[in-house]
Amino acid sequence: MTEFEQKLRQQHEDSMLRELETLLTTADKAEAEVSRKDFNGFKNLFHRFLQVKGPSVEWARINRPPEDSIQPYDRIKAKGLPNNITECLRKLVVVKLNGGLGTSMGCKGPKSLISVRNENTFLDLTVQQIEHLNKKFNTDVPLVLMNSFNTDEDTKKILQKYTHHRVKIHTFNQSRYPRINKESLLPIATSMGMSGENAEAWYPPGHGDIYASFYNSGLLDKLLSEGREYIFVSNIDNLGATVDLFILHHLMSQPADRRCEFIMEVTDKTRADVKGGTLIQYEDHLRLLEIAQVPKAHVDEFKSVTKFKIFNTNNLWISLPAIRRLQEENCMDMEIIVNPKTLDGGLNVIQLETAVGAAIKSFKNAMGVNVPRSRFLPVKTSSDLLLVMSNLYSLDAGSLTMSEKREFPTTPHVKLGSSFTKVQDFLTRFENIPDMLELDHLTVSGDVTFGKNVSLKGTVIIIANHGDRIDIPAGAMLENKIVSGNLRILDH
Repeated sequence: MTEFEQKLRQQHEDSMLRELETLLTTADKAEAEVSRKDFNGFKNLFHRFLQVKGPSVEWARINRPPEDSIQPYDRIKAKGLPNNITECLRKLVVVKLNGGLGTSMGCKGPKSLISVRNENTFLDLTVQQIEHLNKKFNTDVPLVLMNSFNTDEDTKKILQKYTHHRVKIHTFNQSRYPRINKESLLPIATSMGMSGENAEAWYPPGHGDIYASFYNSGLLDKLLSEGREYIFVSNIDNLGATVDLFILHHLMSQPADRRCEFIMEVTDKTRADVKGGTLIQYEDHLRLLEIAQVPKAHVDEFKSVTKFKIFNTNNLWISLPAIRRLQEENCMDMEIIVNPKTLDGGLNVIQLETAVGAAIKSFKNAMGVNVPRSRFLPVKTSSDLLLVMSNLYSLDAGSLTMSEKREFPTTPHVKLGSSFTKVQDFLTRFENIPDMLELDHLTVSGDVTFGKNVSLKGTVIIIANHGDRIDIPAGAMLENKIVSGNLRILDH
């Protein structure tokens, strides 16, 4: 790096530190204390951001992971379960990433409060799953929610309704970092406030922030003092991420000197998952490679299903003592994700983020487990919502399982058009959810509604062109059909 670049970088860093100190003077004492811890993490990230230029991986040095570093789930399941599985559960904590809003699905407030099945929200299903586990094994696995400043208040109001459930619920907050002006590389915030002109000035810095914020909250130490050893972390919108006793037993049965500190659940890639992060071997470590880190010339290669056969489900099993050790030694190493955004007024900003799975290379004896696809059932869009609301799945104690009446284990490929994006609109277009047990592929585009008791089989494509409307009549059975044109069904 040239002397000029060095000076410029130092200048940016000094200016940033000054701005952050000025911002802290606008907060009250308690808030300033929390924000100072947040800002320490941010300064570290910003410092690294200024240092790193170019891609964080050299493509030629990427290798496939060694055979034994990603174990097939069946091999772990074949070991069976010991009689004392309750002992293992006493050492477990379930952590759900609950920082996201429901805006992409047209909902206000935390995403975890969207109803997904029989009036149950993501949070309801999570609580039911853990309560069932605690009752069945007479244990007390706690639930921890990592909230963000966007979701904390609304989530805490709702938590009161679970006071009589057999689940202890703890929460802690993700950090709050300042968005940076892309040109000046300075915060766009004018004070620590969150309203008015500062409403868009802050962001939660990705789920990689879990390690620092969990540690800073004091909750990590509290759980360790209770004898907890592992956390099972997953996205709250992944309905397949339930506590798996076989993986838990595998972790607990390792010899003390070869204790596995990190398990990442991966699953086989399909055409729908080409953007998912994958595990690679790099400089003698297992490492998570995200699409954002891939040089442009190699993106197609990264997306190929033949070279990179698996992707990260973001279901992770992580050692609590290891998190504490790595935080105290300041050795948690995660690549920076630079996320550019354009705000409503047209201002270009950048957010510096990290991903929780990227820390895999910092943990000892880390490994992947190739799990069945059923452990990855995320609800990101109304198309996903249609699947989980349908008769393809049955609900038992908060867990969704594929219906036994489905002939083959794969889920249908569903693509609903923009008229279905918002949950509210989606619900008004279905009088009830169609029978989809024999469906392979569904594409719906334009102004389309579905009457009661519709059955969809094979490949069904329904296209209403601009200005047209198609009402699928009640009781209709569509098998391998393309429907287009105009079909109105009105009450007489």
